[in-house]
Amino acid sequence: MEQILDLERFFQKGELIPAVVQEQSTGEVLMLAYMNRESLRLTLETGYTWFYSRSRQELWNKGATSGHLQKVLSLYGDCDDDTLLVMVEQTGPACHTGAHSCFFHRIK
Repeated sequence: MEQILDLERFFQKGELIPAVVQEQSTGEVLMLAYMNRESLRLTLETGYTWFYSRSRQELWNKGATSGHLQKVLSLYGDCDDDTLLVMVEQTGPACHTGAHSCFFHRIK
């Protein structure tokens, strides 16, 4: 596994990068959010997920108000440097609806 030190490579295609959040203990995909340079830096510095809200146009620390924190266990970049995979230890539900995962609407 290659360790990436040049984080700028993830922002060559735009100011935001999608981050898929997955629970390490179960493998369940919990949510998709976006990171900018600052939220990625804060995530790496604090060990907890930070994202950039496209609707509010501000940084947010997942679980800061609800207590449903995401402790980062590992972080991966994909082969094209345009998506992140964040492996976490989830405290409580990940979804703002109260569901454990944001992916609960079955289509097929």
